[in-house]
Amino acid sequence: MNRLKKGDEVIVITGKDKGKRGTVSSFVSSDKVLVDGINLVKKHTKANPMTGSQGGIVTKEMPVHISNVALLNPETQKADRIGFRIENDVKIRYFKSTNKAVDA
Repeated sequence: MNRLKKGDEVIVITGKDKGKRGTVSSFVSSDKVLVDGINLVKKHTKANPMTGSQGGIVTKEMPVHISNVALLNPETQKADRIGFRIENDVKIRYFKSTNKAVDA
């Protein structure tokens, strides 16, 4: 079980976007995630008449390493560490600072 899941609200803890919040939109690999509105870059694209795409400068999101984001605790509005425990034969995630379940 991963510490982060698709749809989790995260906060960036290092890098050029430090302090910004976003939602995990997808996992690119086991250690990289795409976060909405984070790590935006300008990409120069060439026009391709075969596909009908125009050329120009496109703004797109690039993946962020999973170690550079942390799950946002809605109670404290701060980044928080995640732990695992088994309750009623089900493995759940919980916030280490408040000891409350993440998906409750």
